[in-house]
Amino acid sequence: MTAEAFRAFIASGWAPRETTPASRADVADRAAGRRAALAEGFPGERLVIPAGGLKVRSNDTDYPYRPHTAFAHLTGLGAAAEPDSVLVLDDGRATLYFRPLAPRDSSEFYADMRYGEFWVGPRPTIEEIESRYGIAAAHLDALPDALAKDADPARLRVVRSADPAVARLVDKLRVDGPAVLPGADDELDRHLSEMRLVKDEWEIGEMRAAIAATHRGFDAIIAALPEAIANGHGERWIEGIFGLHARHQGNGIGYDSICAAGDHANTIHWIRNTGEVRPDDLILIDAGVELDSLFTADITRTLPAGGRFSGPQREIYQAVLDAQEAGLAAVRPGNRFRDIHAAATRVIAERVHGWGLLPAGVTVDQTLDPESGGWHRRWMVHGTSHHLGMDVHDCAQLRREDYVGGELRPGMILTVEPGLYFKADDLLAPAEFRGIGVRIEDNVLVTEDGHENLSAAMPRTAADVEAWLSSASG
Repeated sequence: MTAEAFRAFIASGWAPRETTPASRADVADRAAGRRAALAEGFPGERLVIPAGGLKVRSNDTDYPYRPHTAFAHLTGLGAAAEPDSVLVLDDGRATLYFRPLAPRDSSEFYADMRYGEFWVGPRPTIEEIESRYGIAAAHLDALPDALAKDADPARLRVVRSADPAVARLVDKLRVDGPAVLPGADDELDRHLSEMRLVKDEWEIGEMRAAIAATHRGFDAIIAALPEAIANGHGERWIEGIFGLHARHQGNGIGYDSICAAGDHANTIHWIRNTGEVRPDDLILIDAGVELDSLFTADITRTLPAGGRFSGPQREIYQAVLDAQEAGLAAVRPGNRFRDIHAAATRVIAERVHGWGLLPAGVTVDQTLDPESGGWHRRWMVHGTSHHLGMDVHDCAQLRREDYVGGELRPGMILTVEPGLYFKADDLLAPAEFRGIGVRIEDNVLVTEDGHENLSAAMPRTAADVEAWLSSASG
């Protein structure tokens, strides 16, 4: 068979494609409002927001695709976004450039391992994108000419980190034009982060759903703890159980799960998950389900693998819980973001001082002094809070003074997550504390008169956690 005969053969004999217009997505109008708000911040400008491309995992295999958050937020596509897509706002007029479904008589249909329908499945058509998301759409091949047409490089901005190839395309257009304002692209990044600080009711609903799914994942972990202990590689077992539920209930995990038993809990970002789980261990689980909309929960519970806290474990756990309660009390409109950390760490400092762990003569106020203190940070080195939404560490492109010093406003969602970590080889810690790490993390909505703990249904007190484990074991 000749190549032409083969192409004709493989293109024939297919059932007609579905031509019913796609129903409009619930998020479409909200995403349109976000685009309008962005355009108001940059009148008369051409804004380029790429989705980003595939990232190589090894040789010719890629990581699962996840679009850039700003692109997902402004289009509403979420997990349905196609690699290499680019959203362009031209003085407020939005066009989504992507590689649409190829006809069956093209070689792309069967021969292109990156885009071909035989290899990666069907992609949407231009008509489907326009119908479902209410955005004018065009073939990705038209992007270079569209950016160059009537281009004023001084009025052109791009989200540089999303797609280096698109950033280079924009830079090429800037070479012969007037000077670009210093920091123009960084300003766009900051603006996009700020847009996500306050969530609307639809976004809050997505967060509630992500948290509920995460709760179910934790329930499954607790039910599987005896198997994790008995089967070996217990941290991996727990990681796998949560990943199963995250993938089944949403798009997957919102970040690499931390499943840290024993002394591994004292490594803040322990994601290797290679250890055993023993009956006398605490296991610190920091995990969250990401929905198809890409909103993610971020919850931590520290559980006694055998069902009961030991005396030292309970003492440390209670100290962390008291610190979290102080941090939660600081979540209210008008307070500053930094007030959450200040409230929680004062409790931590008071507790380690009471245990006699600070150097002789050092007071609580001295260790809390931001200029000359910090001894308590040996046992809690991380911050107590971060914004949460479509990124697990959301709105991260803000200036530090606008983030840490920012005022809390109704609609913000953030974490409160103090901890205490006593490494097994820490000779300054009491012997009975060594190898114990505890963190408790909840997802909190700022309300008009205070806050709502969105993950409050997940037990937090030592007694309630023990009852949680007991109910799972029957």
